[in-house]
Amino acid sequence: MQVTQIQWSETEEKIAKKAIAQAKEREIAALMEEVRQQADSITELDHLWHLHDFLSARRYDIDGKYDYDYPTLVFVFARLLKEGWLHRDELNGLNPEMVSKISALSRM
Repeated sequence: MQVTQIQWSETEEKIAKKAIAQAKEREIAALMEEVRQQADSITELDHLWHLHDFLSARRYDIDGKYDYDYPTLVFVFARLLKEGWLHRDELNGLNPEMVSKISALSRM
């Protein structure tokens, strides 16, 4: 089975959507905390523009990362596992072969 041709059952789709939502929630909470810390240390205009640039880059990254597209979802899950935003147990209920591929890709 090719990774991009994996068929998702209705149950797996629900598990996938929940896992993506949890990972995104974690990443956004971490980002918000980081922004609060950076904002507290702004003392010059250059610091403000740096924060703006940082936020623009993070928005681009997060918007692209959490694109919910089934043909590439295995790769998204692998990236989220590797970055620590997703926990392997949140994939329980997915096809074991799929989880194995996700785990292998996350170690690359």
